[in-house]
Amino acid sequence: QVQLVESGGGSVQAGGSLRLSCVASSFIYIMGWFRQAPGQEREIVASITGVSGGTVDSVKGRFTISRDTSKTTVYLQMNSLKPEDTAVYYCAARSLNQHEWTYWGQGTQVTVSS
Repeated sequence: QVQLVESGGGSVQAGGSLRLSCVASSFIYIMGWFRQAPGQEREIVASITGVSGGTVDSVKGRFTISRDTSKTTVYLQMNSLKPEDTAVYYCAARSLNQHEWTYWGQGTQVTVSS
């Protein structure tokens, strides 16, 4: 069982930046960030396999996912934030042999005001 703990959410004005952190209780190969806005389905934002990560088109060029050298902490650097980025952001993880995201954090709120 892997526990994930997110931190770093908050409230910012449009154009601002936030960095989310997700600490895993042990190394797990694939980690990702999802978000869920009110009344909408949860969507993936970024994922990292090993040390190679990527983001979805809607945040490309603004968000960056990375993993620290210990490989148990994953970051989501969010720049040029827009009001539509407002959501609860969740960290998730799965092993290479798992087809679904198995482990989830509790979520952290990100609110971007115009």
